[in-house]
Amino acid sequence: MQEWLFAKAADLGRGIGAGKIDPVDLAECYLEAAANHPDAARIYARTAPDRTLSEAAAARSRAQSSARLGPLDGVPVSWKDLIDSKDIATEAGTALMEGRTPSADAPVLAQGTSSGLVFMGKTHLSEIAFSGLGYNPITATPPNINGPDLVPGGSSSGAAASLAYGLAAGAIGSDTGGSIRLPAAWNGLVGFKPAHGAHPLEGIVPLCRRFDTIGPLARSVEDAALLDAALGGAAVDLSGASLHGTRLAVMDTVVGEGLEPAVSMAFEQALDRLARAGAQITRIVLPEVAAAYPLAALLYAPEAWAYWRDYITPAPHKMFDQIYERISAGQQVAAPDYIAAWDELHALRRTYASATAGYDAILCPAAPITAPSISRLTSDSAYYKQVNLQALRNTRLANLFGLASVNLPLDQPMTGLLLNALPAQQGALLRLAKAAEAALAT
Repeated sequence: MQEWLFAKAADLGRGIGAGKIDPVDLAECYLEAAANHPDAARIYARTAPDRTLSEAAAARSRAQSSARLGPLDGVPVSWKDLIDSKDIATEAGTALMEGRTPSADAPVLAQGTSSGLVFMGKTHLSEIAFSGLGYNPITATPPNINGPDLVPGGSSSGAAASLAYGLAAGAIGSDTGGSIRLPAAWNGLVGFKPAHGAHPLEGIVPLCRRFDTIGPLARSVEDAALLDAALGGAAVDLSGASLHGTRLAVMDTVVGEGLEPAVSMAFEQALDRLARAGAQITRIVLPEVAAAYPLAALLYAPEAWAYWRDYITPAPHKMFDQIYERISAGQQVAAPDYIAAWDELHALRRTYASATAGYDAILCPAAPITAPSISRLTSDSAYYKQVNLQALRNTRLANLFGLASVNLPLDQPMTGLLLNALPAQQGALLRLAKAAEAALAT
């Protein structure tokens, strides 16, 4: 049974469908692993064994009567602790929400349950999801699979760790500036950010609703596609996916600059493998990208402050000072500047869409840097600010331009390849990612 812990979710689902895996045995295996893992308390904010086993028993009954709800019916999945769960605390990684217990599941969780996903528990995250590093001294900092002194990436840090350490078969996170794809990259996983609006945000503790997106972290592109479908996304047929004749563009503007040597090497090796598999690769420079990045400071913090100020103002001392400093800057942005920034971004999005419409995907490294050390982050405030901005720089491209985006892990630890596409190409993007995944494995 131990081999189940690191199996792909799709394979577990197939095993259940074939009668070779009992969903209750599978759930008990994961629960035992979570109960006994030395870092479990840093990964899961809380588990819910009664719910897990109840849902697994229902999945067993459906499997026995050939009435399964979907290909992942009976597969245990973790949920980021900003997704409301009925009668189970949802605290968003902050003491400001300590004890907050919803009376209903968020619609996206309810949809996942109705698709047969078995609820494993709630995973830790960066405080209020406002950091790409995953360091959270308020609740817990999940581990990075590559080393004990490395941050895991955020903000879906516990989501990534639950997979990397074999404590869930799939994980559901959120992505506002890269919070699914960066921890996926830094922990050797696939991360999928659907286009904004693909899944409902009701019952999700927000950071910035105009950018917030729900999506999966997974062990394979197939798993990511099946998890997204279980959340209510469109089913995507991945069979026969090929890179032959595809047109890919490498974005050199902003996201191609200042790469660590290990990142640059892994990225160039990946491009070579994609080309050998039949992809046509072009390098492009788009001024619209450079123009969009400064707008982030006018858009993210003000919207985040608008929601969080009523929680923060009475008790700012409860927050990690770096997060407080970042979000409180939002109150300094004037409303006309915020509105003008959105107007400008919408115009840039239109130009970007026109300029990239002829490509199947836009490529860039998942991050310009690999995971920094916790010891240096905690001893050097200036360094924290520097790498916090660097960490999500490349993933933010998709959020700013409203794209769908997939991270594929590369051979070099803590590096990844981002494939970005316009919202209308989301299904085609997953097929492309499946083909790229195969090419990168050669």
